[in-house]
Amino acid sequence: MLLSLGILIFVIVFYCIITEKVASAYATMLGALVMAFLGIVNEEEILETIHSRLEILLLLIGMMIIVSLISETGVFQWFAIKVVKIVRGDPLKLLILLSIVTATCSAFLDNVTTILLMAPVSILLAKQLKLDPFPFVMTEVLSSDIGGMATLIGDPTQLIIGSEGKISFNEFLFNTAPMTIVALAILLTVVYFTNIRKMQVPNTLRAQIMELESDRILTNKKLLKQSIIILTAVIIGFVLNNFVNKGLAVISLSGGILLAFLTEREPKKIFAAVEWDTLFFFIGLFVMIRGIENLGIIKYIGDKIIELSTGNFKVASISIMWLSSIFTSIFGNVANAATFSKIIKTVIPDFQTVADTKVFWWALSFGSCLGGSITMIGSATNVVAVSASAKAGCKIDFMKFFKFGSKIAILNLFLIKLIVFINSFVSFGFIPAAGSSSSSNLGFVAKALAISSFLCCP
Repeated sequence: MLLSLGILIFVIVFYCIITEKVASAYATMLGALVMAFLGIVNEEEILETIHSRLEILLLLIGMMIIVSLISETGVFQWFAIKVVKIVRGDPLKLLILLSIVTATCSAFLDNVTTILLMAPVSILLAKQLKLDPFPFVMTEVLSSDIGGMATLIGDPTQLIIGSEGKISFNEFLFNTAPMTIVALAILLTVVYFTNIRKMQVPNTLRAQIMELESDRILTNKKLLKQSIIILTAVIIGFVLNNFVNKGLAVISLSGGILLAFLTEREPKKIFAAVEWDTLFFFIGLFVMIRGIENLGIIKYIGDKIIELSTGNFKVASISIMWLSSIFTSIFGNVANAATFSKIIKTVIPDFQTVADTKVFWWALSFGSCLGGSITMIGSATNVVAVSASAKAGCKIDFMKFFKFGSKIAILNLFLIKLIVFINSFVSFGFIPAAGSSSSSNLGFVAKALAISSFLCCP
């Protein structure tokens, strides 16, 4: 009886999230509390679950404070206009530079905030050039999804995977950043041939763009300097955390609180910028996942993966990648990462003596991030971008997003397959062959790419 009720609660909650009938934070919190009242989880388990995820929550709070203060300086819009002037109104160059800016910011900042700031700017610039803003917006959205995959802090899914898999910032940088570069190259190539190649901008319009004054957009240069210094220190701290061992949450919060203190603003105003609804969404989600785990559903799925793979490491990896991609496109990458992290933990013991089981975590990372580009509800970034675009006059519906995003995701996997195929015959200096026994971080890259190569050809 409890099993049926638990599954029903899970399905109803995500139906509400997908259809936006109920705010995501309310949906997951209500789902978690209903599970508690039904006895699926108890108070001790709830507190234990939240305690085990505090590093993620506190890290997010610190980064949210930093990003909120940085956004007040107008530096994102300033940079966008500078880019347009550099490319002199050329659509292709504009697309490339905006994508690189978006992907880079998303790798080290909150990708939701990045796309919220960049999407309206790209629409404005496209309209001034008399161009269809849709390919520019979609390219930025997918660039944000892809860029968030590059580092541990780029996307909430990476934080979950890093926390559950005990994976460091540097390991993510070595293993997922190369895939990010490949994926971004595929994205830009496809968009060029399908959308941008036919676009032409009259010289008169290019002249108008060159007259835009970007310096007026920078509203607080003192805060900008402080923000750059502290953000740089935080990122260096993330990279060196393996050596200083202070913890990502401590480093993030230190940067956020120090920057807030330097602004001499009231704490009430600073903490108002924290996206508490996002944090409570995660808390509710984590508790619901604990409830599903208590019901034995996660162990059941894990056992099925082991059964289907018949002890074959490659098949097990393929299954994780396939299922996580599909689940992400339906339930969102955060829910998928939280659920599959538990599944992977049930699968790992059967393969520890066969191969490096960290490959499972890279498979989940790629499946979650690439799967998040398939549908409009695949990630919080997509939802925010669609909403922001609609307000700026560029409406994107579900099917329009699906046709664009799914095409990119599939092509990404095909090209990765080609890279691994070539790499298996030619040993490049920066990526060891897929079969290499190297235990270095770079060895994980090849293994992770190998997992991707099988996705399109199981």
